[in-house]
Amino acid sequence: MSSTDFEFLINLIGPKVIKENTNFRDSISVSVRLAITLRFLSTGDSYHSLMYTFKVSKQLISQIVPEVCEALITGLHTYIMMPSDINSWLKIAFDFEEKWNFPHCIGALDGKHILLQAPFNTGTEFFNYKGHFSIVLMALVDANYSFTYVNVGCQGRISDGGVLKNTDLWNGLINKSLNLPQPISLPGRAISIPYVIVADGAFALGENILKPYPGHQMKGSKERIFNYRLSRARRVSENAFGIMSSIFRVLRKPMLLSPDRATSVTLACVYLHNFLRASKTSKNSYTPQGSLDVDNESGEIIPGSWRTHSKSTSYLPLSRIGRKSGRDPKAIRDEFATYFTSEQGSIPWQDEYA
Repeated sequence: MSSTDFEFLINLIGPKVIKENTNFRDSISVSVRLAITLRFLSTGDSYHSLMYTFKVSKQLISQIVPEVCEALITGLHTYIMMPSDINSWLKIAFDFEEKWNFPHCIGALDGKHILLQAPFNTGTEFFNYKGHFSIVLMALVDANYSFTYVNVGCQGRISDGGVLKNTDLWNGLINKSLNLPQPISLPGRAISIPYVIVADGAFALGENILKPYPGHQMKGSKERIFNYRLSRARRVSENAFGIMSSIFRVLRKPMLLSPDRATSVTLACVYLHNFLRASKTSKNSYTPQGSLDVDNESGEIIPGSWRTHSKSTSYLPLSRIGRKSGRDPKAIRDEFATYFTSEQGSIPWQDEYA
């Protein structure tokens, strides 16, 4: 990050983490406390290693890191806010249609396991289906690679459906309390369909959640074109997770922390990601040109540099579950598929890459 943003964070968290000097010794300054925490997040080094770098005892570092992470979460809380009005949702949907050619989309949903060393006295509570101990990071991402909603800390043994159904996002979708725009028809179509969230096959198909058609689809079919268009829009969530883990490398290895502290560390990384993405002075250094996936003029995907840097990431995908929904979600998915093969909804290169 830029020196300007570093100074901004010092002033932001200073009142929460500053300590008084005593007659015996001076306290660790706010700038050093922030530097220790950022170093830990960006490298994943052990407290023992950081002790030699900053000449601060590992016992004190073990107190500094969680304290500064909590201060960052509190101070940057406005950088992750789920839209509360129709116009904000429409702005996200407009960005998805303009940048990723997917109308009526209000976000890309994804969930990942954050690996932990086996926590003490927890049994199999955090033991996931892959045979690792983990907590779950569930996130909704907008068209500009920023998080609009996150939920962190659910036990790794719980399925993706269980994780999602314990979130405020799910309750808002079920109770119709998110102030989403009213269903309208796609351009040139007559059937009104709701605004949707795009997700991968791990999630259940629902009225407001779209996932790909299962199995292998015939080349050129509307199902295969739909899967291509959906995966193209959903790529923003993969990029957001990938960029975050390539910069904050504490996410690339099992954390030697309790689940509560691992949750704080993960949340601090998420808030810092949005903060740096929104910063005018740090955005280009945090996500320089070539770091994100891009489409060239012919629709070919050029992978971002994070894909080669994050091969050892500790992220694990979520498992699949069945679906239950009131309104027929298959009909909604079929309507999108039909629209994407129509004259108004198609894009020039989709038949080549689908």
